[in-house]
Amino acid sequence: MRFLTLFALAVPALFAAKGDVTFHKDVEPILQSRCQECHRPGEAAPMSFMTYKESRPWAKAIRAAVATRKMPPWHADPAYGHFSNDRRLSEKEIATLVSWSDSGAKEGDAKDAPKARTFNDGWQIGKPDMIVEMPNAAKIPATGEIPYSWIVVPLNLTEDRWVDKIEVRPSERSVVHHVVLYEREKGSFFMKDAKPGEIFVPKGRVGTPPKSVQRDTGIWEFQANAKGTEIVSLYVPGGAPYVTLPGQARLLKAGADLVMQMHYTANGKETMDKTKVGIVFSKEAPKTRAFNSFVANPSLIIPPGADNHEVKAIVTLAEDVEIQALNPHMHVRGKAFQYAVIYPTGEREILLKVPKYDFNWQINYILDKPKKLPKGTKIECIAWYDNSPNNPNNPNPAKEVLWGDQTWEEMIAGFIDMSVPVDFAPIDLVKAKQPPAKSGGAQ
Repeated sequence: MRFLTLFALAVPALFAAKGDVTFHKDVEPILQSRCQECHRPGEAAPMSFMTYKESRPWAKAIRAAVATRKMPPWHADPAYGHFSNDRRLSEKEIATLVSWSDSGAKEGDAKDAPKARTFNDGWQIGKPDMIVEMPNAAKIPATGEIPYSWIVVPLNLTEDRWVDKIEVRPSERSVVHHVVLYEREKGSFFMKDAKPGEIFVPKGRVGTPPKSVQRDTGIWEFQANAKGTEIVSLYVPGGAPYVTLPGQARLLKAGADLVMQMHYTANGKETMDKTKVGIVFSKEAPKTRAFNSFVANPSLIIPPGADNHEVKAIVTLAEDVEIQALNPHMHVRGKAFQYAVIYPTGEREILLKVPKYDFNWQINYILDKPKKLPKGTKIECIAWYDNSPNNPNNPNPAKEVLWGDQTWEEMIAGFIDMSVPVDFAPIDLVKAKQPPAKSGGAQ
């Protein structure tokens, strides 16, 4: 194993270009196209690679990260699917970065530098047409367990509006693990006890049902909540805003509220966060409606010590749909994740396989071409979990693990971005009876 590791580190050098490799001529273009989206002030990465002065101290760390393909983060098995946001470096790019580090990380001539890449100041989506902000900042304690917090913010829309872009921006990213942004239609009972603008923690919020009443089935997420809710955006560190494709848009209805599900984590010091949401409205009527949901199985049970426990969630499409992106979600015991579809003909196709899931990188895998799925197609999500002592992130391998919000609990949530005709109600996708989804087994 040690030989293989050393060989993997050495291989990129075989492809190194001849001659001196310098920062401005060779390295800076790669950092601009592959790294600076996150490695810049105010974004997810802990260090900036915008200049030579900022990048030079990290030359050896860059070498190690790219040679082992730890960076840029991309965990999809290349044998399945093609994705427009594939972050993998080419062998030539890896060789260039390795050679730069090995040859002394020279700066070179500043005249060789490419034009500096510019980014929108603050908002990745450009200047929003509308900004919705938490009315009151949330106080995050320095230590301890922090339950999921929910904040309802009225939109005050007097008419239905189509949306091209939505971006969620926490003010203090160091304590925000993720944000799920829901639209709650007027009259919905979803989070009905929450007062607008105030942080709300539902009483008795539990995960896996008691064994006596468990349903071993897959469900759509919006089937589990009250009618009249829809996920309209998601924030995860390093993730991209929700941006629709040409000719499509998301729908925000008149009288609707935004409901922010905030997952805060303590970082050792008391902190304040005031998350806001930027919205860019459509300039013309869309041809199709984009929306998001996820396939789940809240009846999951992971036995103590299990090193490769399998859980499935399967749903059947009641109507035709076109899927655009896949985003697997588990917690710290998550080991691997797979999306597959079973067509009405019986043919089975794997759309995405993540053989080494990393809880620290919640990646949205965007298909290079949207895939049409006919009515009657089954969408199957399979998750594998390592609840053994060999998992260094495992909080307690002796514990049976159930569904729950916190990272020491677990989830199987297969997020899917989809599009349907503009007059189609997403809830209609789940009218068909869902098949059983068995838990247990091995990869």
